[in-house]
Amino acid sequence: MSEKQKKPQKLKARLPRGFVDREAADIRAVNEMTAKIREVYERYGFDPVETPLFEYTDALGKFLPDSDRPNEGVFSLQDDDEQWMSLRYDLTAPLARHVAENFNEIQLPYRTYRAGYVFRNEKPGPGRFRQFMQFDADTVGAAGVQADAEMCMMMADTMEALGIKRGDYVIRVNNRKVLDGVLAGAEVPEFKRVETLRSLDKFDKFGFDGVKLLLTVGRRDESGDFTKGVGLTEAQADLLLSLFAPGNAYRCSYIKEDSTVGYFEGSPDQIITNWDDVLRAHNEIGLAQFFGRPSQNPSLMALLNANVACRGNSVGVQGIGELLMMLRAFQDAGYAEDRIKIDPSVVRGLEYYTGPVFEAELQFAVTNEKGEKVVFGSVGGGGRYDGLVSRFMGQPVPATGFSIGVSRLMTALKNLGKLGQDDVVAPVLVTVMDGDVESMGRYQRFTQELRNAGIRAEMYQGNWKKFGNQLKYADRRNAPVAIIQGGDERAEGVVQIKDLIEGKRLSGEIEDNTSWREARVAQISVPESELVAKVREILEAQAEDRARTS
Repeated sequence: MSEKQKKPQKLKARLPRGFVDREAADIRAVNEMTAKIREVYERYGFDPVETPLFEYTDALGKFLPDSDRPNEGVFSLQDDDEQWMSLRYDLTAPLARHVAENFNEIQLPYRTYRAGYVFRNEKPGPGRFRQFMQFDADTVGAAGVQADAEMCMMMADTMEALGIKRGDYVIRVNNRKVLDGVLAGAEVPEFKRVETLRSLDKFDKFGFDGVKLLLTVGRRDESGDFTKGVGLTEAQADLLLSLFAPGNAYRCSYIKEDSTVGYFEGSPDQIITNWDDVLRAHNEIGLAQFFGRPSQNPSLMALLNANVACRGNSVGVQGIGELLMMLRAFQDAGYAEDRIKIDPSVVRGLEYYTGPVFEAELQFAVTNEKGEKVVFGSVGGGGRYDGLVSRFMGQPVPATGFSIGVSRLMTALKNLGKLGQDDVVAPVLVTVMDGDVESMGRYQRFTQELRNAGIRAEMYQGNWKKFGNQLKYADRRNAPVAIIQGGDERAEGVVQIKDLIEGKRLSGEIEDNTSWREARVAQISVPESELVAKVREILEAQAEDRARTS
């Protein structure tokens, strides 16, 4: 008995985990959004540049290969010359390689922007993808903090160009040197510093009490899961948490005689009066006079708290000085606290940034997957990364930049109703009544005449013998108009133009087929020479109707 011939197994269509297909609406929304971002970047004098999706793995910085296959965090493959290449993890490391490789040709400062997909070889989850788009802007070769300040101002302008009003966003600014100074002031050992900063980064989630537990003995959540603490003393934790005192405009920290942290209570202006010596130590004419009244300038209060927490550490004091320069730049350029503010509690880029760091945060509430109202949060960030280009050069090359998470920002704009609101009109459908060569040539000519006039149009490409299917196709496509020409119309040199939008509306007012046939709903006959003009007239009338009902 012969074996039965096995049927070939069909290939199963499946999308890899952590990746998504993008439909027309999302693609158009991204194009609309990136066009607005690009316009702001161009206005600031930035030029586009593009780097490839693949880079040699050792160029990606912290993802250096430490095993036979360097796939931790990145997607990698080995080239035929046995060198490892990886899909880019972000857009900054490839820029650093590009600058270093072309250093003698490019003009410094090098001001550039680029948008593109980046890839993360990480476990996917809800809202967590392995491929997503970023839109970056960077200045390479400018050492002064005015370049960092300009990045922050450009991000504020970008938020408003996208329709996000003041009060719904803020650019928060800190300095990695301040964080290092505070850690030194609190005598946090080097091996505990990254863990300490990660705990501080959870302040928005857990608040003072929760973060203090993380910094000291550890924290048990509502489910009973326990997170081990960093192991700092309560005095160390209090000093670190003084960074978050600016969240209360009537509180300012100071060091007591026993080296613990105390707080002045009262109005900001009263507190500043008590800090007159501190003010004069920073600036001969006093910070309050130089920057305005602190009650109208919480950033000044934040810097005073940070100064205390640094306990005179030279690196921290340098960072505070840089933030003061940036604060003055913001004020002189007209960027008030409701747009950009100094916030020493910003913790990001633990291994990346060397100076100022900044974050664009959306402050309106959205509903999360659990049905809870939460603040939307960060949609982008950046900072100064003076060490990244220098890895290739063996000499200092200052750089600063900002990266927008395009997909996340697109979600925010949709929540605000600021994106995807413009209707994309479907194409006019030229139907096919006859399949002979002459008729098909006429249908194609009608289609091209409409396209040449700037009107979206397509000629039906399916089985033309079933005309009902053509109208069903037009309905599914939401086509605004159908063009029909059979043998009788062709003999008379005319075409039938069917207003499908008006037809849908009127169909609800006609009760039987006889009335429908007699009414010839929204269908007119015009000479072939008037086809384009009449179609344009109908489309304009439809646009006016949409505008009235929107």
